[in-house]
Order: sequence, then C-alpha cells, then structure tokens
Amino acid sequence: MQDVITYEMLYEILREEKTKKELSKLSPDFFKNILSYIEEKKAILDSQQKKAGIFSLSESVKTKKQLENIQKILKELYERRENKILQLALFQSRTNEIADTSFFLEIEKAFFNDLLGSLDNYRNAILISLLSNKEPKIEHKEEAKELKTQSRQDGIKLVRILNAIPRFVGDDLNVYGPFEEEYIASLPEKVADILIKKNKATLI
Repeated sequence: MQDVITYEMLYEILREEKTKKELSKLSPDFFKNILSYIEEKKAILDSQQKKAGIFSLSESVKTKKQLENIQKILKELYERRENKILQLALFQSRTNEIADTSFFLEIEKAFFNDLLGSLDNYRNAILISLLSNKEPKIEHKEEAKELKTQSRQDGIKLVRILNAIPRFVGDDLNVYGPFEEEYIASLPEKVADILIKKNKATLI
C-alpha cells in the first residue's frame, strides 16, 4: 500500500485522513517513500531549470508549485494525525481503556507512548495526589534517571511491554495495567517475572 507515491495519491491520503475519525492506514515505509518521491521531484525540477525554452520554464513552474503543495499536504497530514494521537493518549490516560494503535506508524507509536507516559505521570502526581489528600509532587528529570537503579534495589523491575495487556490483578492483589505495546512499566519483581516468562514483557 502506497509503495509508489504520486501527487494525486497524496491528495487522496489527506482527504481520507480528513474524513475519518480514526487514523487512516499508511504503508510502514510511508515516510521513506515520501522522501524518495520528493527527491525525484527535485531532480526533475533541477533538470527542467537547466533547459532553455518556454515549455521548460512552464514545466519548472508547475513542478515547483507541486513541491510547495506537497509540503502543505504533509504539514496538514501530520497535524491531523498528531491531533488524533493526542486525543487517543488523553482517552487512554483518563479511562485506562486500551486505545487502538493498529494503524500507527512505528514512530507514531513511540510518540503515543511518550505522551501517555507523561500524561499518566502528571495525572498521578497531581490529580491522584490531590484526591488522596497529598501534596502534588513532580519527579525531577535527575530523579527519573536514577529510577532504574533505585527500582532494582527496592525489588522493582523496569520492563518494556511487548504486547498490549489488559488490566489484571497480581498475586499481591494489586491491580496493574492496562499496558500498551512498547510501554515502559515499573513493576514488582514477581509480577514482572511472570510477564517476562509469558513473553509479554522484556527487562530493561
């Protein structure tokens, strides 16, 4: 899908993104294919500008305009997908329901997980603290860097989730999850070991 990019196809991709509530499906190599397409267009423009004649001038103006439009299309496409990803991250953070990320590109999954991690961190630090009659406290970056070492000393393991995991109750009767694929979680050693053994997580 979308292995060969054309000017008309870009318009169609943007149109679909604008009309659908959820993310539209793109080829895993979409960005790579886009860059190749732009390079081809630039090479064509360079060749046209080196030629003399009214026809060549007309064609170069047309190609230059297409390149400008491609930039506009990509900007709008990115911003529309960005907004949908933001909304999904907010939805999952607020409801703890696993969002559908099946149409995410790999880099978009990383973006989503970073957003979700930040939203969850601040929600726990501010809202949950207030609801528990505690003063909100935000973890500093320096403290976050030491999390891995401190966690292991406290019988906690830092793991990366390999597959989406719904909410579950651990042997300690605490509720964990839900966890999205690629999410970084700090879990009790016993819980982490079970997930690792079931190939649902890997130790960091």
